[in-house]
Amino acid sequence: MKIVRFLDAAGEPCHGFVEGDRIRVAAGDLFDGLAPTARTVPLAGTRLLAPLAPVNVLAIGRNYKAHAEEWGGGLPRAPVMFMKATSSVIGPEADVVLPGIAPRAVDFEAELAVVIGRAARNVGEAQALDYVLGYTCANDVSARDCQRGDEQWCRGKSFDTFCPLGPWIETELDPSGCTIRGRVGGETLQDANTAQLIFNVPCLISYLSAGMTLLPGTVILTGTPGGVGSARQPPRYLKPGDVMEVEIGGIGVLRNRVVAAP
Repeated sequence: MKIVRFLDAAGEPCHGFVEGDRIRVAAGDLFDGLAPTARTVPLAGTRLLAPLAPVNVLAIGRNYKAHAEEWGGGLPRAPVMFMKATSSVIGPEADVVLPGIAPRAVDFEAELAVVIGRAARNVGEAQALDYVLGYTCANDVSARDCQRGDEQWCRGKSFDTFCPLGPWIETELDPSGCTIRGRVGGETLQDANTAQLIFNVPCLISYLSAGMTLLPGTVILTGTPGGVGSARQPPRYLKPGDVMEVEIGGIGVLRNRVVAAP
Protein backbone atom coordinates (compact mmCIF):
# COMPACT_ATOMS: atom_id res chain seq x y z
CA MET A 1 0.00 0.00 0.00
CA LYS A 2 1.27 3.44 -0.93
CA ILE A 3 0.21 6.25 1.42
CA VAL A 4 0.57 9.80 0.11
CA ARG A 5 0.16 13.19 1.72
CA PHE A 6 -1.04 15.99 -0.54
CA LEU A 7 -2.81 19.31 -0.70
CA ASP A 8 -6.54 19.07 -1.38
CA ALA A 9 -8.58 21.59 -3.38
CA ALA A 10 -8.87 23.82 -0.32
CA GLY A 11 -5.11 23.82 0.19
CA GLU A 12 -5.29 21.59 3.26
CA PRO A 13 -2.90 18.65 3.73
CA CYS A 14 -4.51 15.22 3.78
CA HIS A 15 -3.59 11.58 3.26
CA GLY A 16 -4.68 9.13 0.63
CA PHE A 17 -3.90 5.79 -0.98
CA VAL A 18 -2.39 5.52 -4.45
CA GLU A 19 -4.65 3.46 -6.72
CA GLY A 20 -3.14 3.36 -10.19
CA ASP A 21 -3.25 6.89 -11.60
CA ARG A 22 -5.56 8.21 -8.86
CA ILE A 23 -5.42 8.94 -5.14
CA ARG A 24 -8.22 7.67 -2.93
CA VAL A 25 -8.71 10.27 -0.22
CA ALA A 26 -8.42 8.86 3.30
CA ALA A 27 -10.07 9.84 6.56
CA GLY A 28 -8.51 9.41 9.96
CA ASP A 29 -4.97 9.59 11.30
CA LEU A 30 -1.78 8.16 9.83
CA PHE A 31 -0.90 6.37 13.07
CA ASP A 32 -4.31 5.66 14.58
CA GLY A 33 -5.66 4.38 11.29
CA LEU A 34 -6.63 5.67 7.85
CA ALA A 35 -9.86 4.63 6.13
CA PRO A 36 -10.62 5.05 2.42
CA THR A 37 -13.42 7.41 1.44
CA ALA A 38 -15.49 7.48 -1.76
CA ARG A 39 -13.58 10.49 -3.10
CA THR A 40 -10.63 10.25 -5.49
CA VAL A 41 -8.37 12.79 -7.18
CA PRO A 42 -5.94 12.35 -10.07
CA LEU A 43 -2.36 11.59 -9.05
CA ALA A 44 -0.98 13.61 -11.96
CA GLY A 45 -1.09 17.30 -11.20
CA THR A 46 -1.69 16.85 -7.47
CA ARG A 47 0.93 18.49 -5.30
CA LEU A 48 2.48 15.81 -3.14
CA LEU A 49 3.96 16.75 0.22
CA ALA A 50 6.45 14.87 2.35
CA PRO A 51 4.43 11.77 3.30
CA LEU A 52 4.47 12.78 6.96
CA ALA A 53 5.60 15.56 9.26
CA PRO A 54 8.19 13.68 11.34
CA VAL A 55 8.44 14.12 15.09
CA ASN A 56 12.16 13.30 14.87
CA VAL A 57 14.58 12.62 12.04
CA LEU A 58 17.33 10.26 13.16
CA ALA A 59 20.07 9.44 10.69
CA ILE A 60 22.87 6.91 10.46
CA GLY A 61 26.29 7.74 9.07
CA ARG A 62 28.82 5.50 7.32
CA ASN A 63 26.45 2.53 7.12
CA TYR A 64 27.60 1.14 3.77
CA LYS A 65 31.17 -0.17 3.50
CA ALA A 66 31.91 1.77 0.31
CA HIS A 67 30.74 5.06 1.83
CA ALA A 68 32.55 4.45 5.12
CA GLU A 69 35.75 3.90 3.15
CA GLU A 70 35.32 6.95 0.90
CA TRP A 71 34.53 9.13 3.95
CA GLY A 72 37.54 7.79 5.88
CA GLY A 73 38.00 6.50 9.40
CA GLY A 74 37.32 2.81 8.87
CA LEU A 75 34.15 0.82 9.50
CA PRO A 76 32.03 1.80 12.52
CA ARG A 77 31.77 -0.62 15.43
CA ALA A 78 28.24 0.57 16.20
CA PRO A 79 25.69 2.71 14.35
CA VAL A 80 26.81 6.33 14.03
CA MET A 81 23.72 8.39 14.83
CA PHE A 82 23.07 12.05 14.21
CA MET A 83 19.92 14.14 13.82
CA LYS A 84 18.46 16.40 11.19
CA ALA A 85 16.13 19.25 12.07
CA THR A 86 12.50 18.48 11.24
CA SER A 87 12.36 21.96 9.66
CA SER A 88 14.64 20.62 6.90
CA VAL A 89 11.94 18.25 5.60
CA ILE A 90 10.42 18.88 2.17
CA GLY A 91 8.42 16.77 -0.25
CA PRO A 92 8.85 15.47 -3.79
CA GLU A 93 9.42 18.02 -6.54
CA ALA A 94 10.11 20.75 -3.95
CA ASP A 95 13.28 22.78 -4.45
CA VAL A 96 16.45 22.18 -2.45
CA VAL A 97 17.95 25.58 -1.73
CA LEU A 98 21.70 26.03 -1.53
CA PRO A 99 22.17 27.99 1.71
CA GLY A 100 23.53 31.48 1.27
CA ILE A 101 26.08 31.00 4.04
CA ALA A 102 27.36 27.65 2.71
CA PRO A 103 26.52 27.12 -0.97
CA ARG A 104 29.78 25.70 -2.37
CA ALA A 105 30.06 22.15 -1.00
CA VAL A 106 26.49 20.81 -0.89
CA ASP A 107 26.23 17.08 -1.55
CA PHE A 108 23.55 14.45 -2.21
CA GLU A 109 22.93 11.18 -0.32
CA ALA A 110 20.34 8.64 -1.51
CA GLU A 111 18.87 6.73 1.44
CA LEU A 112 16.13 4.34 2.51
CA ALA A 113 14.01 5.93 5.25
CA VAL A 114 12.09 3.97 7.87
CA VAL A 115 8.84 5.40 9.31
CA ILE A 116 8.06 4.25 12.84
CA GLY A 117 4.35 3.51 13.33
CA ARG A 118 4.08 2.92 17.07
CA ALA A 119 6.17 3.74 20.12
CA ALA A 120 9.24 1.53 20.38
CA ARG A 121 11.38 1.20 23.51
CA ASN A 122 13.89 -1.58 24.18
CA VAL A 123 12.79 -3.52 21.12
CA GLY A 124 14.64 -6.67 20.11
CA GLU A 125 15.75 -7.20 16.53
CA ALA A 126 13.29 -10.07 16.06
CA GLN A 127 10.33 -7.78 16.81
CA ALA A 128 11.74 -4.55 15.35
CA LEU A 129 9.85 -4.55 12.04
CA ASP A 130 6.53 -4.86 13.90
CA TYR A 131 7.00 -1.20 14.87
CA VAL A 132 7.44 0.02 11.29
CA LEU A 133 4.60 1.73 9.43
CA GLY A 134 6.49 1.72 6.14
CA TYR A 135 9.36 3.04 4.10
CA THR A 136 10.09 5.98 1.85
CA CYS A 137 12.94 7.52 -0.14
CA ALA A 138 15.15 10.16 1.45
CA ASN A 139 17.92 12.47 0.34
CA ASP A 140 20.27 13.40 3.19
CA VAL A 141 21.48 16.64 1.61
CA SER A 142 24.66 17.78 3.34
CA ALA A 143 26.87 20.89 3.40
CA ARG A 144 30.23 19.13 3.56
CA ASP A 145 32.27 22.17 4.58
CA CYS A 146 30.02 22.69 7.61
CA GLN A 147 29.90 18.95 8.34
CA ARG A 148 33.69 18.63 8.39
CA GLY A 149 34.39 22.04 9.90
CA ASP A 150 31.96 21.87 12.81
CA GLU A 151 32.60 19.56 15.74
CA GLN A 152 29.37 17.70 14.94
CA TRP A 153 27.22 17.11 11.87
CA CYS A 154 23.84 18.58 12.81
CA ARG A 155 24.17 22.06 11.30
CA GLY A 156 25.60 20.86 8.00
CA LYS A 157 22.72 18.38 7.67
CA SER A 158 19.87 20.61 8.83
CA PHE A 159 19.66 23.63 6.57
CA ASP A 160 16.15 24.34 5.34
CA THR A 161 15.14 21.95 2.50
CA PHE A 162 17.99 19.49 3.29
CA CYS A 163 15.71 16.50 3.98
CA PRO A 164 13.55 15.58 0.98
CA LEU A 165 11.20 12.65 1.70
CA GLY A 166 8.77 10.84 -0.59
CA PRO A 167 7.06 10.32 -2.86
CA TRP A 168 4.96 8.15 -0.50
CA ILE A 169 5.15 5.61 2.31
CA GLU A 170 5.23 2.03 1.06
CA THR A 171 3.82 -0.26 3.76
CA GLU A 172 4.51 -3.57 2.01
CA LEU A 173 8.27 -3.74 1.53
CA ASP A 174 11.06 -6.05 2.59
CA PRO A 175 13.87 -3.61 3.47
CA SER A 176 16.58 -6.26 3.35
CA GLY A 177 17.21 -6.31 -0.40
CA CYS A 178 16.11 -3.11 -2.13
CA THR A 179 18.05 -1.55 -4.98
CA ILE A 180 18.98 2.05 -4.20
CA ARG A 181 20.22 4.54 -6.76
CA GLY A 182 21.12 8.20 -6.63
CA ARG A 183 21.15 10.28 -9.79
CA VAL A 184 22.09 13.88 -10.52
CA GLY A 185 21.22 15.31 -13.91
CA GLY A 186 20.21 11.85 -15.11
CA GLU A 187 23.64 10.35 -14.31
CA THR A 188 23.66 7.44 -11.86
CA LEU A 189 26.24 8.26 -9.20
CA GLN A 190 25.14 5.82 -6.50
CA ASP A 191 24.05 2.24 -7.21
CA ALA A 192 23.77 -0.27 -4.37
CA ASN A 193 21.42 -2.55 -2.46
CA THR A 194 20.17 -2.34 1.12
CA ALA A 195 21.54 -5.87 1.61
CA GLN A 196 24.90 -4.08 1.84
CA LEU A 197 23.95 -2.11 4.96
CA ILE A 198 26.49 -2.65 7.74
CA PHE A 199 23.69 -2.36 10.32
CA ASN A 200 20.36 -3.45 8.87
CA VAL A 201 16.93 -2.02 9.66
CA PRO A 202 16.05 -4.37 12.58
CA CYS A 203 19.47 -3.72 14.11
CA LEU A 204 19.04 0.06 13.84
CA ILE A 205 15.59 0.03 15.43
CA SER A 206 16.78 -2.20 18.27
CA TYR A 207 19.95 -0.15 18.84
CA LEU A 208 18.20 3.23 18.82
CA SER A 209 15.24 2.10 20.93
CA ALA A 210 17.59 0.83 23.64
CA GLY A 211 18.49 4.43 24.43
CA MET A 212 15.43 6.45 23.47
CA THR A 213 11.74 5.99 22.76
CA LEU A 214 11.08 5.97 19.04
CA LEU A 215 7.78 7.81 18.84
CA PRO A 216 5.21 7.26 16.09
CA GLY A 217 6.30 9.52 13.25
CA THR A 218 10.01 9.07 13.88
CA VAL A 219 11.92 8.78 10.61
CA ILE A 220 15.20 6.87 10.49
CA LEU A 221 17.54 7.54 7.57
CA THR A 222 19.51 4.32 7.23
CA GLY A 223 22.67 5.61 5.53
CA THR A 224 23.93 6.28 2.03
CA PRO A 225 25.94 4.08 -0.36
CA GLY A 226 29.27 5.03 -1.87
CA GLY A 227 29.46 7.47 -4.74
CA VAL A 228 28.69 10.80 -3.05
CA GLY A 229 29.89 13.93 -4.79
CA SER A 230 32.43 14.95 -2.17
CA ALA A 231 34.36 11.68 -2.64
CA ARG A 232 34.74 12.09 -6.40
CA GLN A 233 37.78 13.48 -8.22
CA PRO A 234 37.12 16.24 -8.88
CA PRO A 235 34.31 16.67 -6.33
CA ARG A 236 30.80 16.75 -7.78
CA TYR A 237 28.95 19.27 -5.63
CA LEU A 238 25.42 20.40 -6.35
CA LYS A 239 24.76 23.54 -8.36
CA PRO A 240 21.62 25.48 -9.29
CA GLY A 241 19.64 23.64 -11.95
CA ASP A 242 20.71 20.14 -10.91
CA VAL A 243 17.89 17.62 -10.62
CA MET A 244 18.44 14.91 -7.99
CA GLU A 245 16.65 11.59 -8.04
CA VAL A 246 16.58 8.87 -5.37
CA GLU A 247 15.16 5.60 -6.66
CA ILE A 248 14.48 2.65 -4.37
CA GLY A 249 13.14 -0.64 -5.66
CA GLY A 250 9.63 -1.30 -4.40
CA ILE A 251 9.01 2.36 -3.51
CA GLY A 252 9.59 4.69 -6.44
CA VAL A 253 11.48 7.87 -7.29
CA LEU A 254 11.99 11.00 -5.17
CA ARG A 255 12.89 13.96 -7.39
CA ASN A 256 14.05 17.45 -6.33
CA ARG A 257 15.61 20.39 -8.14
CA VAL A 258 18.49 22.46 -6.77
CA VAL A 259 18.19 26.25 -6.70
CA ALA A 260 20.28 29.12 -5.38
CA ALA A 261 19.20 31.03 -2.31
CA PRO A 262 17.07 34.07 -3.22
